[in-house]
Amino acid sequence: MSDALRFDGKVVLITGAGNGLGKAYALAFAERGASVVVNDLGGSATGVGKGSKAADLVVQEIVSKGGKAVANYESVEDGEKVVKTALDTFGKIDVLINNAGILRDKSFARISDEDWDIIQRVHLRGSFLVTRAAWPHMKEQGYGRIIFVSSSAGIYGNFGQANYSAAKLGLAGLSNTVALEGKKYGIQCNCIAPIAGSRLTETVMPKEIVQALKPEYVAPVVVYLCHDTCQETGGLFEVGAGWVGKLRWERTEGAVLRQKNKTITAESVRDNWTKITDFSQSTHPRSNQESSGFMIQLVNSMDQEEKEAQEAANSNDPVALAKTMKLQNIKFTYTERDAALYALGVGVSTAQDDFLKFLFELSGDFTVLPTFAVIPGFDAIMSVDKILHGEQYLELFKPISRSGTLVSKAWIADVLDKKSGAVILYNVETFNENNEKVAFNQFTTFVVGIGNFGGRSTSSEAKLLVDVPKRAPDAVKQEKTSIDQAALYRLSGDRNPLHIDPSFAAMGGFKTPILHGLCSFGYAVRHVMSTFANNDMSLFKAVKVRFAKPVLPGQTLVTEMWKEGNRIHFQTKVAENGNVCITGAYVDLNAATEENKLKQVSDLQSTAIFQQMASQVKNNTDLVAKINAIFQWNITKNGADATTWVVDMKSSKTGQVFEGKPVNKADCVITISDENFLALVSGKLDPQKAFLGGKLKLSGNIMLAQKLGDLFANKSKM
Repeated sequence: MSDALRFDGKVVLITGAGNGLGKAYALAFAERGASVVVNDLGGSATGVGKGSKAADLVVQEIVSKGGKAVANYESVEDGEKVVKTALDTFGKIDVLINNAGILRDKSFARISDEDWDIIQRVHLRGSFLVTRAAWPHMKEQGYGRIIFVSSSAGIYGNFGQANYSAAKLGLAGLSNTVALEGKKYGIQCNCIAPIAGSRLTETVMPKEIVQALKPEYVAPVVVYLCHDTCQETGGLFEVGAGWVGKLRWERTEGAVLRQKNKTITAESVRDNWTKITDFSQSTHPRSNQESSGFMIQLVNSMDQEEKEAQEAANSNDPVALAKTMKLQNIKFTYTERDAALYALGVGVSTAQDDFLKFLFELSGDFTVLPTFAVIPGFDAIMSVDKILHGEQYLELFKPISRSGTLVSKAWIADVLDKKSGAVILYNVETFNENNEKVAFNQFTTFVVGIGNFGGRSTSSEAKLLVDVPKRAPDAVKQEKTSIDQAALYRLSGDRNPLHIDPSFAAMGGFKTPILHGLCSFGYAVRHVMSTFANNDMSLFKAVKVRFAKPVLPGQTLVTEMWKEGNRIHFQTKVAENGNVCITGAYVDLNAATEENKLKQVSDLQSTAIFQQMASQVKNNTDLVAKINAIFQWNITKNGADATTWVVDMKSSKTGQVFEGKPVNKADCVITISDENFLALVSGKLDPQKAFLGGKLKLSGNIMLAQKLGDLFANKSKM
């Protein structure tokens, strides 16, 4: 082969080369033209005794095939003597394979000092001593290739091998540092964790497995890593049975526990443990700088924030001081029940044609109203007495899932002086469980009695209102609220007594409790979406309103609308008295092309199957007990994520099948296209063939997938 990887003129030193993997490495390098130093002490697998036979036999085999080789019988603890053989015989050393090793397997409680020390001396210290002896020669010639041999026991741990595991993971760390320090001298270093049949692995593997894992399957990887054409350095590779894969460190996004003027406690760790251990937004640090750099940035950022807060306090500037305030992040968990309750709160009724998509969780197109996104962050800003909600801006970045957990982060964007009071602009960003931004809210609030402090009256941070066009409206929609509308809406979170208790309403100057501004807001946006988007809530992009006059429960809301491109201007009046309750308002819609795209993705055949499954497995306690697992089905369409269904046969005695993210972590996650799911359930697609062919992907406890046969067979008639 003209492109064969040759080592002509190279000198390769391999420790522990008298048997198994070491022998395979020696033969492979010699076959490709290298001059090989075959080092082997000749002792037993436990490190007892010594002899020359093992190394001599390998040398003889190489020489008999026309290769060049010399034996060395020193212990790796005499690293200088081992390397001296290469220098005396061949004049240099180009490649070093630190392969020598022994085993002293015992349970942790039974490991003696001798068993611990000899493993560290041979594996870790021996590799260090031989590498240190070779280092100056490689450095002087500006070239070197070094391999350290770790193990899966070092990476993952293994029962009865605490001493061996510690040494082998130590080799991985040593390899990383040697790679960093050797880079500028042309010295590359990598680490492998091989799985192969040898006199060492036969102590921890069945005999038939040892025989099937040939060292010859590992040697080619080592050969390539040591060739001039390979530029890999600092890598860690698992190798065995003809397979090779590179490992990297994975870290969760983690949680910031340090808060200004607050002590970090064990309880704060506990309360953030889910985020600390959540790998859905993981990172893969590749260096010490990447690992710790963000912590230094965090400290600097927090120190800067504290400095700014102190400067604001010293300046006696109330606006600057307010902006430095840190508002508590709000975690909000909701279900389809909460979404349906909110829909009822803003006027969805079973008298409407398409009520099922907003009120019935088993509806194939069940949808959360976009204005529901004001609810998660509401508690973050409604903690000040004498506060009036003046304006609201909401922007959605992706449709709200039908259930899940959202985290809202709030801050004060600005404070304006309106003489009789102050306007405070609160910005709130809301993120889902995958740390994707779902929504942005700006609450414009008026606080009575704290104005006239000499501040500005306008702000560049404010989302501005837009006057409605000066022409007759393009559409008008009228809807009467219920006398109990405020009582119903407050169950979604705004429990201000002003909206339910007549005595509190009287204190505010109202004869009866008034309707929440955000309830009228929800009504008005529904009117716009039903008129100009055919109730396709995926077309909603943003809305801005000003609350001008109060509305009483039982009054009739009249929304006048003007369409200008993708922006729908509107204002809402109270029919009974003609007062305009919402002014300067608009809804921005997504482009129509997005409508077609989203409709295509949402038109799923699998929906009907899961709905049927939900009704048939519910309350089937025998089936729940038999399966006892949570399955998450990720359904795709045209190569894109379409929806997620959960089959929960574990969390309670009654089975649950619902669309959305699992409340508890799924035991098994299945990813399949909508088309292939239909074929799978109908029996047209064999599960095993689908898995092997890549049409069905499994993660988690994949053995649980065998129980799906019981689930599909259960009265499904599918």
